Amino acid sequence: MTAPLHEERPPRAGRVLPDTQQGMRRRNLARVMHAVSAEVSLSRAAVASRIGLTRAAVSTLVDDLIRWGLLEELGPERPGRVGRPGSALAVSGRGPAGIGAEIGVDHLAVCVVDLRGEVRARAVRHGANRGRAAGPVIEELTVLIRRVVAEAQEAELWPAGLAVAVPGLVARDARTVVRAPNLDWHDTDLGRLLPGDWPLAVDNEANFGALAELWLAAGTPGDFLHVSAEIGIGAAVVVDGRLLRGTRGFAGELGHVPVRPDGPPCPCGSRGCLEQYAGEEAVLRAAGLEPREDLVGLLAERAEAGDEAVRAALRDAGTALGIALTGAVNLLDPETVVLGGALAGLSPWLLPSLQSELTGRTAGPACRVTVSPLGSQGPLLGAAHSVVRAVLDDPAVVAERA
Repeated sequence: MTAPLHEERPPRAGRVLPDTQQGMRRRNLARVMHAVSAEVSLSRAAVASRIGLTRAAVSTLVDDLIRWGLLEELGPERPGRVGRPGSALAVSGRGPAGIGAEIGVDHLAVCVVDLRGEVRARAVRHGANRGRAAGPVIEELTVLIRRVVAEAQEAELWPAGLAVAVPGLVARDARTVVRAPNLDWHDTDLGRLLPGDWPLAVDNEANFGALAELWLAAGTPGDFLHVSAEIGIGAAVVVDGRLLRGTRGFAGELGHVPVRPDGPPCPCGSRGCLEQYAGEEAVLRAAGLEPREDLVGLLAERAEAGDEAVRAALRDAGTALGIALTGAVNLLDPETVVLGGALAGLSPWLLPSLQSELTGRTAGPACRVTVSPLGSQGPLLGAAHSVVRAVLDDPAVVAERA
């Protein structure tokens, strides 16, 4: 039996709750957490009204959530309300937190996000990871993880889980990188290499970027195609607020769609792939520039200054992106295409030719194209928030791990 095509978060980030009395209670705990987390503060009475339970039932659930350190009482609500003032509730700024990590071709990054959605610690290391064995890279990532965890612990936060974004295909066990061409990693079990005994979820960076877009970017529709464009190019499809993963979980490999079948070879083994025309390094080569740490900043600086070679390279990259996206748009009919990743910062010079290709090649009306406000931070934030969402979806897990 094949796995379901739709999955809202990486495997093992949450659980399906059974239709039992205990399962119903766990679902109600999650409903309370989501209701309070959607507001700055909320009283027990307001929570009961929002989720359709009695005040007595909500009060019992809230008492458990306070005891577990997930909610906190702020004191009486503001004056001026009719009747006896209730005690305002808020999601705790202490307790469990999500650890997000990103393994990029040219960087490593880690952050801690608390249950309020606030980034409480962050660490980044710039440097090439391509062609390096997984062991030394994970050792360096571990140093960053331990650094931010120590910083989080000073703020009375503890890791509820670790989620890692990688530029490659990830098996449904949510820990094995099956293939990452731009890193030259194959069948690499990150669960064996990563520190801690926390719950772990490894996923493709484009998937985490799309989830960040869905959860954090205001006005994002429930159906969209997210393009994460950096040195590699990935995509993720969101339908009805859920990721479309495919049978093996490998959906979204837009960067390896051939736009010119007789083009240059690609690390994936094919030729003429989109990454060879629209990835950061490809644009840099086409513009005749030498690489440096901030590739996108360099390209934007030159394009803004009117460098025609750079602008031509970006126009060509936009054309290649548009050609590759046409097939996906015609096949899936998304409401919106969202351009994320580092290349979102180059959108003024990419979008005109990209939009022109989509307009001329799609069978139906032209698809709307927007730029992610999260930019290159999307995958890292999506990873950390996936852990936070798992706690909100099943807060009783915190008590079980205590």
